[in-house]
Amino acid sequence: MDKPNISQTELIDVLSSWGERTLSSDKLQEWMIDHYEPSEVTIAKGESEWIHDAMNIVMNEYEVADQEKFVVDSYLLAIEFIQSSEDTFEERKDRFIREGFID
Repeated sequence: MDKPNISQTELIDVLSSWGERTLSSDKLQEWMIDHYEPSEVTIAKGESEWIHDAMNIVMNEYEVADQEKFVVDSYLLAIEFIQSSEDTFEERKDRFIREGFID
């Protein structure tokens, strides 16, 4: 039986809704908790390894981080990260982690 798939487009849509403030941080985290279970869903089926890895990192970070640490205005960093090429993966990952959350 095929597991449900979270596509790159679906994740971008959720992040965009959050960045445009049509989805609250609470609802964003709730969506991540409800949808990010690697043993029960497929992440980025048919995408490159780095897109798969980026989506896993983004979903995991928003699932476990304290909402008070979210930087909503940096949602584009998450989107850029999950649209990475192999060459831009590390740079975009570092930027997402550094600027996407308040320490």
